[in-house]
Amino acid sequence: MNVTSNLEILKTKDAIELIFKGSFDVFNISTIEKQLSSLRLTNECNNIIVDLRSVESIDTSFALLLSDCKKRAISSSLKFEILSNDETFKDVVELTYRNSHIKSSFEIEKIPFFENLGRQTIKNISFLREISLFIGTIFVHMFYYLNSYKNLRIKEIFFEINESIFKAIGIIALTSFLIGVVVAYQSAVQLKQYGANIFIVDMLGLSLLRELSPMITAIIVAGRSGSAYAAQIGVMKITQELDAMRTMGFDPYAFLVLPRIITLMIMMTVLIFVSDIMSLLGGMLIAKIELGIEYSLFIDRFREAIDVRHFFVGMLKAPFFGFAIASISLYQGLQVKNDTQSIGINTTRSVVQSIFIVIIIDALFSILFTSLGI
Repeated sequence: MNVTSNLEILKTKDAIELIFKGSFDVFNISTIEKQLSSLRLTNECNNIIVDLRSVESIDTSFALLLSDCKKRAISSSLKFEILSNDETFKDVVELTYRNSHIKSSFEIEKIPFFENLGRQTIKNISFLREISLFIGTIFVHMFYYLNSYKNLRIKEIFFEINESIFKAIGIIALTSFLIGVVVAYQSAVQLKQYGANIFIVDMLGLSLLRELSPMITAIIVAGRSGSAYAAQIGVMKITQELDAMRTMGFDPYAFLVLPRIITLMIMMTVLIFVSDIMSLLGGMLIAKIELGIEYSLFIDRFREAIDVRHFFVGMLKAPFFGFAIASISLYQGLQVKNDTQSIGINTTRSVVQSIFIVIIIDALFSILFTSLGI
């Protein structure tokens, strides 16, 4: 017989009896835990009896200890019995034992490859369905409110123009200028080797006007204005401002969604125009420094080699980019759940998905214009 201050272990021919006395909590079970872990279960005994009749109180840590002891007994084909005057003690131990089999939410679930592929496919199809319904709803509201200029929220549109567009011109101008510098500098290194310095104008005109300037502008707008849209709508949903608007008879689509979409569709053309100018200025500067091409010669060659259609090709993408960015950002904002973590998740999704869709739209336009010979 082994005796401790709180635990007495009696070993008989066919049973092991554990007699607990006193109160048990996380602060005083370390000794008992070591004693139970060193307990050897042999085939000679048939069952384990846990006597809690002299126990005053227990906590979950003690219940987990007994639960582990019960698992060991069952794995050794032994019976496990609890004796207690208080049925609550038995219920706590039994509840802990049942729930100890539940996988922790913090454990990473290993999903087979094809099952994971199927889940992701279903998730993506569901997203496409929901975003299609959202876009359809936008068009329905747009056709209704555009029937009369009185339905337009002019004040909200001008507010968004100031917040989302005018305040973004600086970063777009600087980024576009640097893109023009980088592209021109890298091209100049190669063109020098073949004495084709003047052709840097052709390359800059085509690449910047048709592809790079619209793409860079759309990416910046997605990261700046798109994320702001998602966060703003998400916060309004959490604070129940959207529900309050509906209760007072105001349509959130008319006051929040349509002004932002219309603003971005119209003003993306302004931003791309600014980006075109600044990127060409950056390229012109490097052409002068690295290749010795005078500004007047650069402009003359640009007018001669670059047709105006290349400029309109880039500008034509603006409303499509604006609509895609605004729609996805507002959709993700409306999908925010009632917790702050959801705002960060959906804001991140809005930026990633907007950039992805912008790249897809740009690729489709490139294929279309190339096929049409434009």
